[in-house]
Amino acid sequence: MTAETSQTLDRGLRVLKLLADTDHGLTVTELSQKLGVNRTVVYRLLATLEQHALVRRDLGGRARVGLGVLRLGRQVHPLVREAALPALRSLAEDIGATAHLTLVDGAEALAVAVVEPTWTDYHVAYRAGFRHSLDRGAAGKAILSARRQPAGESGYILTQGELEAGACGAAAPLLGVTGVEGSVGVVMLADAVPERVGPRVVDAAREVAEALR
Repeated sequence: MTAETSQTLDRGLRVLKLLADTDHGLTVTELSQKLGVNRTVVYRLLATLEQHALVRRDLGGRARVGLGVLRLGRQVHPLVREAALPALRSLAEDIGATAHLTLVDGAEALAVAVVEPTWTDYHVAYRAGFRHSLDRGAAGKAILSARRQPAGESGYILTQGELEAGACGAAAPLLGVTGVEGSVGVVMLADAVPERVGPRVVDAAREVAEALR
């Protein structure tokens, strides 16, 4: 810690990070051990975070991330979208297909940024805000593939007609971006995805990831 930083705020943020990394919550004792502070300090941190709905405690006393975090998270999408647009524009113009950035929202894939090519006679209408399950479509399947792959390994997913008849898609996961789980892809009207599209989508996903770091 330096003179310009707040020890209490630092501990509070560490509590949120610890809780975000577990599905079953943590007890006061567990947090005390992980933070290296006494239980009284942890009680005070939790009480403050609860006042802002950033933490909740269940009937068993385990602390979990609170719904207040969702309100903060909603403001992330515009920032992520803005950072991703240059790479998406380049991808859409290069491939001649609708490019998109998709993020995880619960059990669904949510398109948060979409760019259509300017020079094609026709293309797939794919709108920001479109949702679908993670196990359908290239965007969702690319995200699921990243969960199964060793860290740092990247590939792409191709699908045909899973979200719209006559449309095919290619997507690659975002890798190495803390707190962001998503994919970059294209959707097009074609019988099959051209061979060069997969590697190009991987490059675009890497560009977006670099812009978000």
